[in-house]
Amino acid sequence: MRAYPTEERATVMQKQFSGSSETRQEELAAPDGRYVVGVDIGGTNLRLALADTAGVVLAKWSTKTVGIHDANAIVALIRDGVDQLLKQTSIPRSSLLAIGAGVAGVTDVDAGVVLATSYLLGWRNIPLRDMLELALGIPAALDNDVNLGALGESWAGAAKGARDFVFLGIGTGVGAGIMLNGRIFHGMSWAAGEIGYMLVPGVREERVERGKPGPLERLIGGEGIKEEWHGLWRKEQTLLPQDLTATEIFDYAVGGEQLAQVILLQCARTLANAIYNVSLMLNCPLFVLGGTVGMHPALCDSTRSVLLGRDLRVQPQLSCSSLGADAQLAGAICLALDTAAVQSRITS
Repeated sequence: MRAYPTEERATVMQKQFSGSSETRQEELAAPDGRYVVGVDIGGTNLRLALADTAGVVLAKWSTKTVGIHDANAIVALIRDGVDQLLKQTSIPRSSLLAIGAGVAGVTDVDAGVVLATSYLLGWRNIPLRDMLELALGIPAALDNDVNLGALGESWAGAAKGARDFVFLGIGTGVGAGIMLNGRIFHGMSWAAGEIGYMLVPGVREERVERGKPGPLERLIGGEGIKEEWHGLWRKEQTLLPQDLTATEIFDYAVGGEQLAQVILLQCARTLANAIYNVSLMLNCPLFVLGGTVGMHPALCDSTRSVLLGRDLRVQPQLSCSSLGADAQLAGAICLALDTAAVQSRITS
């Protein structure tokens, strides 16, 4: 049984993750004096949140992970972050029930092992659950970060109440969290949703080394978009600089810059093809775009326009994440609450 918060508490949590300042301090009081920690482990940032057993966030902490590839070093940072959260809130360590963590990579949820991540971390077969439990002395659980993004959106975000939907995380890379009948679908080898390797019209069909960006990522992932811009950029064609991020390119496209519009339309068409194909297979009524690139309104609007020109039988609703960068943290908290609930049943 999933440890979802009450409707009232879920609303409070949604306000917090959306940056609302309306939450009152009394709304943050823990219902039973017990807490969980959610963790989002990325190749550039590490983010933690402390929440009560209703899922209401009390404090957050973050640090940079650029250039850090050693899993032991990441675990040490997580331990330091937990210490900081407890210090901020004057909560004793004995009040912690569990920790849930999301990792940008293929993760064996049952074994608690990170099978493979992108080049940013470069992990292979890391027993992260055992490492966290040893470092913190509390039960731990893991999942792919995009899967947790889907869980967060279903809990307190744009997919709240939806039993079947797909969360598309588009940032540096591309991944999908697939929710079917109210549960995350992991697949046979824990790699369901690795759509960055999907072949659609316009992508390059070539052998991809393990851990390297896939064909779809090379066109609509943040780094891929930058490379496309570099390839098209000519000083006689545009006054814009050659070194732009994906979201900056989209911003200029909205402003009418023609070369930037070429990139935006190419991304929208490619993304629409991917969504169309997934829709044909899963028949999901909702797709939620997340990640720094995926949440850009211009990409969402352009992709929606392309989809409208496709088969009218396949017209899923397309929405932007309402939790933003906190979708994965919200999902990690939900995972930690589930873990605490299971542990409670085992020990009772």
